[in-house]
Amino acid sequence: MTQHSDCDEQSAGTAGRGLEARDNEYKQSLVNQVFTRVAGRYDLMNDLMSGGLHRVWKDNLISWLAPPRHGGYRLLDVAGGTGDVTWKFLNAASPEANATICDINPDMLNAGRRKLTDRGVADRLTFVGANAEQLPFADQCFDAFTIAFGIRNIPRRDRALSEAYRVLRHGGRFLCLEFSEVQVPMLDRLYDIYSFNVIPALGRVAAGDAKPYRYLVESIRQFPNQDQFAALIETAGFVRVSYRNLSGGIAAIHSGWRL
Repeated sequence: MTQHSDCDEQSAGTAGRGLEARDNEYKQSLVNQVFTRVAGRYDLMNDLMSGGLHRVWKDNLISWLAPPRHGGYRLLDVAGGTGDVTWKFLNAASPEANATICDINPDMLNAGRRKLTDRGVADRLTFVGANAEQLPFADQCFDAFTIAFGIRNIPRRDRALSEAYRVLRHGGRFLCLEFSEVQVPMLDRLYDIYSFNVIPALGRVAAGDAKPYRYLVESIRQFPNQDQFAALIETAGFVRVSYRNLSGGIAAIHSGWRL
């Protein structure tokens, strides 16, 4: 069962398609194929890629968000996957708080729906299939925007960040958890060996296919480092932008405010 959000979904416009648009659509198609193939094993995938640490990192994300324990509070969890972040949010926030899980991939969205509707929180949840680059929500209708391990798979990150800024109310918080650049000497080399050799092999054994895992490892290496991504968040209009490294920089949480 899915409730309707108080933030009305808006119709998305159609932009002209030049060469760049076609390239981005091709990349999005590849990303969709990857996540369609791993949707049923997404939690396992994150366990393999982080050694199980992603669960602790998501706890840190919600702890830094610190949702109020009283009153209504609206979360938009983009690229919400199987709903881990939303579940942790609903447990930490007040009973009046609600969340919208948004994902472009219907298989991922269905995985989250199956996981969370069995946990007695359906009346506090909305599921929306949409592109992070063009969100179907009105301006300024969410108190918080989270995205965990999703921003690096969005072709036009600048548009996604601008959309995050648009849908947040004044005083709203943006938080992004993402794999990042290792900051500890020697750990970076060990992590490279693990990423490019061990993770695809584990993916082949656990999921029967190494290719999606190899793509995801490569996408991590192509993602901007902590300072570069912080600059992109500032360019989108956010202020008081900061980040926290996790596990030596294997992952990082980025924070920004719409003030």
